[in-house]
Amino acid sequence: MVVPVILLAVLSVFLSVKLWLLRRSAKEIAEALSDCLKTDTNNLITVSSRDKQVRKLVSELNDELKLLREEHHRFVQGDMELKNAVTNISHDLRTPLTAICGYLDMLKSEDKSPEAERYLEIISGRTEAMKQLTEELFRYSVIMTSEPDGEPEQVSVNDVLEESIAGYYSILSEKGLIPEIDITDHKVIRILDRSALARVFSNLINNAVKYSDGDLSVSLSADGTVVFSNRASQLTSVQVEKLFDRFYTVEAARNSTGLGLSIARTLVEQMGGTISASVEKGVLSIVLHL
Repeated sequence: MVVPVILLAVLSVFLSVKLWLLRRSAKEIAEALSDCLKTDTNNLITVSSRDKQVRKLVSELNDELKLLREEHHRFVQGDMELKNAVTNISHDLRTPLTAICGYLDMLKSEDKSPEAERYLEIISGRTEAMKQLTEELFRYSVIMTSEPDGEPEQVSVNDVLEESIAGYYSILSEKGLIPEIDITDHKVIRILDRSALARVFSNLINNAVKYSDGDLSVSLSADGTVVFSNRASQLTSVQVEKLFDRFYTVEAARNSTGLGLSIARTLVEQMGGTISASVEKGVLSIVLHL
């Protein structure tokens, strides 16, 4: 009777030790995996356990880590090549466009038939649109391939938002948009790049001009949350999810590269903020939190 009890006790101790070792191994693997995913190093997972199955698991995890790093490297390399290509293309387009605009200005001073005058106006309009798109593409490439130029400073978000809306007054009036503005009296002060914030607001207002069905609401709360809302019946929830994707446009957005909101998101994230979009009952809301 004593022998079975001793054997049972020994087995119990053995299993307890085995379980403790497995738990320790699991903790080591979890910590090592977390460290490998957070840091850009070539370190692999190591474990002190001599258990065959544990070491097999670690080996398989390391194989997957190597594949993941190779995919990440290819993605980063491809993304950089795309950004450089965009920079070069946009830069190369600016020179001939400038020359075209110059010759068009010279043609406008020449005697022309009414029909030639009409054609020239069409060409001028298309050229100006192309020039604007090229400039937007160039600004995007600069933002994506370089560090922010401006120095962080104390900025009144209220003032920058009011100035941005006032700067678009004529464009909004042409579109028949009378913005409903609700800006808190509390001064919202943040440490950030003033010019970058102004660019964000500019791009968001431009977005409202493109997609709005005839209204625009802008609000700033005391906690630094800015909301741009407008009716946009042509937008679906699927389209809204893609609004911040670079080069994405919907049919309603003419003369657009689809970079405005992508630039806004990049700048907001560089300033440590968040930005998101949603649509509910035909109303598009873009929420920016600083």
